[in-house]
Amino acid sequence: MKYTTLPNTDIKVSKICLGTMTWGNQNTEAEGHQQMDYALEQGVNFFDVAELYPVPANAETYGDTERIIGTWLKKTGNRDKVVLASKIAGGGDYTAHIRKGGLNKKNILEAIESSLQRLQTDYIDLYQLHWPNRGVNVFGTRDFPTSTASSEAENYEEILETLNSLVQQGKIRTYGLSNETPWGTMKYLEACKKLDVAKPVTIQNSYSLIHRGYEVGMSEVSMRENIGLLAYSPLAQGVLSGKYLDGNSPEGSRGNLFPRFIARYMGDGSLSAVRKYEAIAKKNRISLSELSLAFINQLPFVTSNIIGATKMDQLRENIGSIHINLSDETLKEIEAIHTEIPNPAP
Repeated sequence: MKYTTLPNTDIKVSKICLGTMTWGNQNTEAEGHQQMDYALEQGVNFFDVAELYPVPANAETYGDTERIIGTWLKKTGNRDKVVLASKIAGGGDYTAHIRKGGLNKKNILEAIESSLQRLQTDYIDLYQLHWPNRGVNVFGTRDFPTSTASSEAENYEEILETLNSLVQQGKIRTYGLSNETPWGTMKYLEACKKLDVAKPVTIQNSYSLIHRGYEVGMSEVSMRENIGLLAYSPLAQGVLSGKYLDGNSPEGSRGNLFPRFIARYMGDGSLSAVRKYEAIAKKNRISLSELSLAFINQLPFVTSNIIGATKMDQLRENIGSIHINLSDETLKEIEAIHTEIPNPAP
């Protein structure tokens, strides 16, 4: 395994992070425990979860993924061996079953206590804001939603003061953003300077070979402000494994069970790009998944690559991508495809 540290901290994390959002829905508790056992054996010490999980989110399964991690921590006693990241859900209709009001002091304090209880721990290493209060172009929206975006910005100071109070109390070690924009990130940094408080250390945004929008603005913020990317959906919900090409929809796959979650990755441009990337992978005698993940692993603005799997063979392959180094020639071939079909999946 390869390691780095969360920016501006001494918290050592693996370059591969274990994502967990299928546990409690597509995966059982026993399977979640098996995945954590294997990941830790392979040197993965960084696990990412959210109060919202599993996904698709609903009132019946709310918090179940955190509970699965909690029972594993209690059973194994491995809390000091892992860096644990979780998230508070943002506002909107999608989270009406959790709470109302979005991100504010009351909701943050309520959310952290509930997560700590489910996780059976007294601290979370990295606590993240799952998405902003305001409307932004995420979750399949390519361009800024001018017609629906709130005219009001975030209550940055209230949020930051609350998060930093949790750091002082020892309930979280540090904090990060998620699904944020360059403007939103810089507003947080501006507020941090005003309040003289610690700034966010990471931002968890979507990034993959067919969705490299992070490079338009956010990558510069990452590198100049030292806020590392935690890349989620690096396989575009499995589309970059190639398993959905030629109209295929494998039984039990995410695309088969929940087609709306992969719809934004399934346009003609995306599938055309996937086929071209697959040809590069075959030329290098590696799988398309390995190519897709290895590309992200070596990017200078990436702190960790959040992989996920429902089957153990997928997990082994995804973690193993850390050992693949792409040649300069291969990287040039990838860039040629990106130039031809840039960011086909929002």
